[in-house]
Parts: sequence; C-alpha cells; structure tokens
Amino acid sequence: MTTPPPPRPTRVLLGVRGMNREAGERVAATLLALPGVSRATPDDGQIEVHYDPSQHTVMDLVRAVRSQGFLAGML
Repeated sequence: MTTPPPPRPTRVLLGVRGMNREAGERVAATLLALPGVSRATPDDGQIEVHYDPSQHTVMDLVRAVRSQGFLAGML
C-alpha cells in the first residue's frame, strides 16, 4: 500500500499595514516558527505565506502578524 502524498501548501497573501522590509523579516520569522508554515515572503505592506491548512487557518496567521504589532488581513 502506498502512502498518499502530503497535502500541497495553501498560499495566502496578507496585507500588513505599515510593514517595511526590515519589519517584514521579523514577521516572516514569526510565521515560519509556526508548524506547518513552509514559506513566508515579505514585501512592503504585504507577506505571502504558504501553509498547511490542516494545521492553521488564515486567522491563525493574521494573529501571528498582529502579535508583532501590525494590523493585517487577507488580500
């Protein structure tokens, strides 16, 4: 019997008010510390996150961004 492949990560783009590139690296590190987050790519004012939806919801990711002092929401 073969094992099914792991689920493909889900991609979400989060808008982050007031986040510059330097702060984006800090936010990305916070997101990458969450189990199931495979990628977090920051840019000015937004961050692209690839995550396992069986481990987190978009709100979990938004809360992690907010814990760094930024307002965030899904774009």
